[in-house]
Amino acid sequence: MTHNTPLSPRPLRHLSEVHRRVLTVGRLRAHGVTAAELNEQCRPGGPWQLLLPHVVLLHPGPPTSEERLHGALLYAARENAPGVPAQPTPEESPRPVYPEAMITGLTALTLHGFSTTPPLSSLDHVDVLVPRQRRLRPVSYVRVLRTPVLPAPRTVSGLPVAPVPRALADAVAGLTDGETVRRLLTEAVRAGHCEPASVVRELTQAKLLNRPHVVDAVDSLLAEGRSIAEDRLYRMVTEYALPDPVWNVDLRLPGGPHLGGLDAYWPDQAVAVELDTRAPRQDEDALWSEYARKREHLERLGITVVHITPKKLRDSLEQQAAVVRTALMASVDRDPAAYVVVLPR
Repeated sequence: MTHNTPLSPRPLRHLSEVHRRVLTVGRLRAHGVTAAELNEQCRPGGPWQLLLPHVVLLHPGPPTSEERLHGALLYAARENAPGVPAQPTPEESPRPVYPEAMITGLTALTLHGFSTTPPLSSLDHVDVLVPRQRRLRPVSYVRVLRTPVLPAPRTVSGLPVAPVPRALADAVAGLTDGETVRRLLTEAVRAGHCEPASVVRELTQAKLLNRPHVVDAVDSLLAEGRSIAEDRLYRMVTEYALPDPVWNVDLRLPGGPHLGGLDAYWPDQAVAVELDTRAPRQDEDALWSEYARKREHLERLGITVVHITPKKLRDSLEQQAAVVRTALMASVDRDPAAYVVVLPR
């Protein structure tokens, strides 16, 4: 019997090529391989080898990067846990699933397409994320990370992979070089993988913001995120032929108090746009109250404030342009706004 020999009573033709090369002991037995046959195939110099505990590589020689990833997931998956009977993959199923396990950390970022992470072949370990209550030990090249609640995985190349913000937090937790952390966070935002707020939220939950090199990287991330959001706002005005506003201004009442800063303002229509770039590490309730107070004050003066998040600008630029255009058109039906002084910010 070799790795090319069909296993009875359930053939493997429904599996992809890599899934025919990496299988758990339980699935091999479900396919008719006895313990004696398994031992014979995995003997020193034999055609098979034990890649990880309970995970068999059905060919001699070193595993490929893809085989290492699938092997790590098979090792960590819930169905391979002690006391959980192996469920053979139904013939009609296109590929196995990996209950309660996903790839995270630098490996996940490489799979997501990051250019600042090492290629899969250069990574000496694979991080897998499992529920906190799982009793699973790190072994060989597999490093086990635990979490109280598993995030919903993304499917990348047929593999369950942690979302970018969570993968970033898990990667940053093991890094001490500030420049490497800064490059990772910057690429996450600049390449459009996620917004700064979601990254900071994960770093906060992971209790990583007490590390100076992470704090410095986050400050750069927030500045990068705001710059990108402002560029998208400029592009929205240009691409959707909105009237030109005055940019980055402060409003004041004549001889009175400061009313607040705005990212864009149309004085003739008394319409303002404000970007919400709050960071989750800040006191969100207090900061949101400040946003709300400013908005209420301006609207009492007859100024319409359109509140836009960077995520909305990234995901629905045309829709946000329509919201602003509607506010501008509606100005003709409103009472004139109070006179305010517009100053550069």
